[in-house]
Amino acid sequence: MVAFTWEHVHLRSPNPEETAQWYHDKLGAEIVRTKMADGSDRIDLNLAGQKVFVAQADPGQAGEAPSSPYMGLDHFGMTVTDMAEAVAELKAKGVAFTMAPKQIRPGTTIAFIAAPQNVSIELIQRG
Repeated sequence: MVAFTWEHVHLRSPNPEETAQWYHDKLGAEIVRTKMADGSDRIDLNLAGQKVFVAQADPGQAGEAPSSPYMGLDHFGMTVTDMAEAVAELKAKGVAFTMAPKQIRPGTTIAFIAAPQNVSIELIQRG
């Protein structure tokens, strides 16, 4: 069987610079800028080791993101080692929570935050 590994996540944004800055400021993502052959700039992120491409979405080119829940990719999850500390830090940075921390089973607590363009991010603490 062929082995598959993660390559990247691709986001569309009306303002890639602003979106990239949000991920940098709120989640500590490294912003990576690359000059393309056509002279344009490409903005990528290194978000906890995952490549995230942030591409320009011009008006009329892409519709608004649907509200959750919906069919298709619903959210992505990020592990935290201390939920209370993560929540306090993100709230201090003005991050909106769409679900407060909740223990879903013994040893597992989750919460959800809202990112630009209606991206939903799950925070999860296990153990």
